Amino acid sequence: MTAGEAVGLDVGGTKINAFRVARDGTVLDRRTGPTPADDTEATLASMIELASQVVTDDVLAVGVGAAGMVDADDGVLRFAPNLAWRELPIRTRMREALRLPVLVDNDANVAAYAEYRFGAGRGYRHLLLVTVGTGIGGGIVSDGRLFRGAHGFAAEIGHIIVEPDGPPCGCGNHGCWEQVAAGQAIARLGRDAAATPEGAAILGLVDGDRERVTGAVVTRAATGGDPAATAILGEVGRRLGEGIAGLLNVLDPQLVVVGGGAIQGGGELILGPARAACERSVEAPDHRPNVPIVPAEFGNDAGAIGAATLALEELART
Repeated sequence: MTAGEAVGLDVGGTKINAFRVARDGTVLDRRTGPTPADDTEATLASMIELASQVVTDDVLAVGVGAAGMVDADDGVLRFAPNLAWRELPIRTRMREALRLPVLVDNDANVAAYAEYRFGAGRGYRHLLLVTVGTGIGGGIVSDGRLFRGAHGFAAEIGHIIVEPDGPPCGCGNHGCWEQVAAGQAIARLGRDAAATPEGAAILGLVDGDRERVTGAVVTRAATGGDPAATAILGEVGRRLGEGIAGLLNVLDPQLVVVGGGAIQGGGELILGPARAACERSVEAPDHRPNVPIVPAEFGNDAGAIGAATLALEELART
């Protein structure tokens, strides 16, 4: 395979990572800046500026991972459920500014590809990535290729409805999986617990102000040994595992990689209950190979590394 480098951008709701990455996945340079989430023009300007800071003459292409529904054919971010971004022509704007080929994909898709190529999924051909942060994202590698679907919208797994009368979701529906099995659920359950005597430790971390309870606060209490907070992470882990079981029934992967901020914070307090619930819930567990559920290796770097790697492998073949 030929040499070369690419720039990878991971554009989230609060920050943008821009990395210059070698073909073997090594990060050679990096920049990080805030995402002006309520201003699309400012967001595009920040993306272009950060990419410009790491571009060199050795860079052959640029890859972008964006949080939302990305039309992979034309590089347009069609819809972002938790941000005010609609019909954003990322590829066109960045290609004009940087004068380089640009690939645009969903942020969880590119993270899945990084884990497949260089991280927890090395050596596997069929992989499911589940990212658990404020919400839930997903990426699918099938027989060594990233699965995007007919329109580029595949693996929007967080928006499978599991409770039709459940909490409202940013996508416009109610009771989506990410509302009961991710950071939003941890925070909501934490606020509920803080109103009870059992939630005294959680409430103490926010000086008695229930509205300041976040997923991170609950996780901090749980890692400190608080039973109520530990039970909340266990409940969210159970719902996570039940959803993963359904995806195993549909996709039949060899491996499930779970990443995202909630997992980095909660670790086995979430993953342990998730594995147990998945084993209870999957079809015919005694008659199918075990599918390991493992933590991601790259953490917050996965998106930018995967975006750069995909850009090199799909756009820069010379």
